[in-house]
Amino acid sequence: MKITVAGASGLIGTRLCENLRRSGHGVVAASLSLGVDTVTGKGLDAAVAGSDVVVDVTNAASFRDSAALDFFKASTKTLLAAAAEAGVRHYLALSVVGTPRLVESDYLHAKMVQENLIQASGRPYTILRSTQFYEFINGLIDIGAQGDVFRLPSASMRPVAAGDVAAFLAELTAGDPLGDIVEIGGPEQFGIDEVARIYLAANEDERQVITDPSVSYFGVELTQDALLPGPAARMANQKLDDWLYQSMGG
Repeated sequence: MKITVAGASGLIGTRLCENLRRSGHGVVAASLSLGVDTVTGKGLDAAVAGSDVVVDVTNAASFRDSAALDFFKASTKTLLAAAAEAGVRHYLALSVVGTPRLVESDYLHAKMVQENLIQASGRPYTILRSTQFYEFINGLIDIGAQGDVFRLPSASMRPVAAGDVAAFLAELTAGDPLGDIVEIGGPEQFGIDEVARIYLAANEDERQVITDPSVSYFGVELTQDALLPGPAARMANQKLDDWLYQSMGG
């Protein structure tokens, strides 16, 4: 199969391209750094021409205000138009677990709009919602940074390794369009505050984590299970301890 990966230079995109090439697929890597602009459409028609599948793992440069919404609206419309023009048989996109429950967040509102555009497009599609990546725990912890402490809520999450998400995406890419939303989450459940303590300890960072349920998560106050995938979600393999060990060169 010929597969166009939009957002190919990012955390998931680079891993996805490797997985697909290993499986013998022809991969067109499309990203801004490679001369393809999914917002303006520059270079996109050529990148999508002749492809069986388009996988959208693009991301907004900013998570705040209207920047994410502007990006996902324009980028998704442009990608869907290019996919329709090329007669692509399967359109896949990566989204976020909890999106419909957290639309007060600028970023997750933008992701909801992206999902809606795909579902309304008439293209055969699959949407994969993922939980927070281990690789982004650092940024997650920083939302609660106050001087020498971190104030974080105890809401539950099932963080996941980017490699596991990319592997599941590659599997979905090789299959038929589901016309549905599927989910993936990590094998373990933690409170956000607990994840922070584990991560800081692994990095020999002695700053204290204070549990504070009033701290917002990218602009949203969390209920206890807002970030958890449903019971039908794919269970990823790599545990947090193993990922930490690996990521620190163990």
